[in-house]
Amino acid sequence: MDAAQQESTARARELQRNWYGEPLGALFRRLIDDLGLNQARLAGVLGLSAPMLSQLMSGQRAKIGNPAVVQRVQLLQELAGQVADGSVSAAEATNRMDEIKKSQGGSVLTNTAQSNTSSGAPTVKRVVREIQSLLRSVAAAGDIIDAADTLAPTHPELAEFLRVYGAGRTADAVAHYEAHQS
Repeated sequence: MDAAQQESTARARELQRNWYGEPLGALFRRLIDDLGLNQARLAGVLGLSAPMLSQLMSGQRAKIGNPAVVQRVQLLQELAGQVADGSVSAAEATNRMDEIKKSQGGSVLTNTAQSNTSSGAPTVKRVVREIQSLLRSVAAAGDIIDAADTLAPTHPELAEFLRVYGAGRTADAVAHYEAHQS
């Protein structure tokens, strides 16, 4: 790999970190390990071609263009957490992956309500990640920052929201969310 390719890959991974909270290679490898998948099966569940998954993992491509695929990634992350904490069996996880594969995406809020934790309420982190994902599926982090800068003089709270959820780290967004619940 030459210097230009290395720079391009590093830039793509940084964009992925901004958009998805971490590089997609790390996220997808964790899903593969946690759910006992291989890359071909993960690609199939997400609705991506194997080459596209490989490009996203390696940083040759930065963004998942289809919001439904982003949503399936989130659903798989939730499922992996449920498998890890023992609330979902391996057999049930396989059935759920088949359901996720068939899902066409849709309202983030509707899916939040459908994918509750065992206590019946979505976790703050899950809600925050879905807000982040929705914002990041419609615009790149730089564009969101530009929009926030434009709004800041007249709508500072809205500008802060865009910066925190659209381009910030998940931990900062969770803190913001918790600070504004009353």
